[in-house]
Amino acid sequence: MFLNFRNLLLRWKSEENGLAAVEAALIFPIMLVLLVGVFDAGNAILADQKAIRSSQVVADLVARQGIINNADIAEAIEAGKLAFEPLDSSSYGVDIVSIRFDENANSEIVWRETVNMTPVSDPLGSVTALEQADEGVVMVSVVYDYEPLFAGFVMSAFGIEETAFSRGRNSPVVTRVP
Repeated sequence: MFLNFRNLLLRWKSEENGLAAVEAALIFPIMLVLLVGVFDAGNAILADQKAIRSSQVVADLVARQGIINNADIAEAIEAGKLAFEPLDSSSYGVDIVSIRFDENANSEIVWRETVNMTPVSDPLGSVTALEQADEGVVMVSVVYDYEPLFAGFVMSAFGIEETAFSRGRNSPVVTRVP
């Protein structure tokens, strides 16, 4: 009896038929997690790039005109939202600030439009390096909440915020009319 059991163990030890299946069963979950993680990381990078593009599009559209009205601002905001396609843009928010610098390069806010986000707390502090006498700048901040598709059980949604600056093309300061 003991000899039969010993022979069985020796045969089992030298057998290699199921070894590949066991190795695959051990490695597959790790490889699957890595694949899904790379997919989510790639989508997060894509969302960040789209936030950058969105802020630049809105800043460019606003800075094209010397005088802008509410309809033009709404179109620029919608264009920024469309820059997120094919991602879900329901969490898209934008803060547009037109800033003027006086003859002493002191900054003041001319107008501001904020949609679906908390306004940037210190826009004037963000433009100190851009201050030039009798000039202006348009500052556009975009926020987007990215929620990982597969890694949602590991981490929750996180915010992406990007800011673009643009000088007025047709006039130093972009003013707003109703």
